[in-house]
Amino acid sequence: MTSIRALRQLSVSCRLSFGAASSRFNSSTAQSAYENILVTAPKPGVGLITLNRPRALNALSTALFQELNTALRQLDDDKSTGAIVLTGSEKAFAAGADIKEMKDLSFSEAFNTNFISSWSSTIPGIRTPLIAAVNGHALGGGCELALMADIIYCSSTAALGQPEIKLGIIPGAGGSQRLTRAIGKSRAMELILTGKSFSGTEAGQWGVAARVFDTAEACVQGAIDTAVKIAGMSSLSVKAAKEVVNKSHDLSLRDGLDYERRVFHGLFGSRDQKIGMAAFAEKKKPEWSHE
Repeated sequence: MTSIRALRQLSVSCRLSFGAASSRFNSSTAQSAYENILVTAPKPGVGLITLNRPRALNALSTALFQELNTALRQLDDDKSTGAIVLTGSEKAFAAGADIKEMKDLSFSEAFNTNFISSWSSTIPGIRTPLIAAVNGHALGGGCELALMADIIYCSSTAALGQPEIKLGIIPGAGGSQRLTRAIGKSRAMELILTGKSFSGTEAGQWGVAARVFDTAEACVQGAIDTAVKIAGMSSLSVKAAKEVVNKSHDLSLRDGLDYERRVFHGLFGSRDQKIGMAAFAEKKKPEWSHE
């Protein structure tokens, strides 16, 4: 598999699937060798993964997730990558799971193979911040994939939801858990029991999305801009900050506060704490060592 560093040395323009965006995102980028995704570097320190199954509206499959998980692990291991953006096309972030792959499965096949466990096993372990830029349809597995990200940006016309009930099943990659934590039991119950979708505007109003944009191009650009800002911070403190925020879902308030304080104290043993505070006192821009 071509490495991320080798990819960055190629002078191939990034090909986003929605027209006008491509001219804006083509500097310092490279074409990936994957079949279902594109991996590029639109800005220094930023990895951009674009789901690339346009004929299937980026329907999710095991083959796609194998590539996505590989790309995420490579970017996470790459010290020059400080943030990752995940997006799809203007029409679809990911319109759902590939039904052809699962329609004939029996219970024993699904259970014994732990079907779709690989879809949600890698992202929670990625320490590099992940921003989902959601445009178009993000339904079923597509909504679940977006919810796995650390930050969600979306366009106002995006359509998110968990319509699995209409197929005689339920969400299987975290939708019932992450959506409920994001918007509360009553609203999540209504959406999951009816299969009703919600708009990008509603995602912003309900706290699912951190920001909402008028266009798909602005959404992806906004995600990249935020990724640049994150990548410009100390990677040590960024990883620590992501860890303590995520722990807030797992711990009681008291235990979470204790955990946060221990991590806070630990950062005083880092070089970047000294660099950052010295730069602040001297009114200079810090030059991080990432140590």
